[in-house]
Amino acid sequence: MVSQIQHFLLVFDHEKGMLVGKHNFGEDSTAALVEYMKCEERHRDNKMMDIVLIGSDSLETVMVTHANYFDGSAAKARSKYLAGI
Repeated sequence: MVSQIQHFLLVFDHEKGMLVGKHNFGEDSTAALVEYMKCEERHRDNKMMDIVLIGSDSLETVMVTHANYFDGSAAKARSKYLAGI
């Protein structure tokens, strides 16, 4: 049996150096996309926020494929050359 795609919305604040939002929408891609668009709109002027919508079989997989948002390395990886972009 093939696993159904789950939809996860991650919100990472580079200024705080932490994941400030993690939402699981299950198989509801419509709700996930609506919330993603709302979140993008809320933070559109804040270049320090990453808003990422991911489709995966599980949160455990997302924590491996996007480990930088969970282990703190995303906060360390912000390049001074990308500042202000």
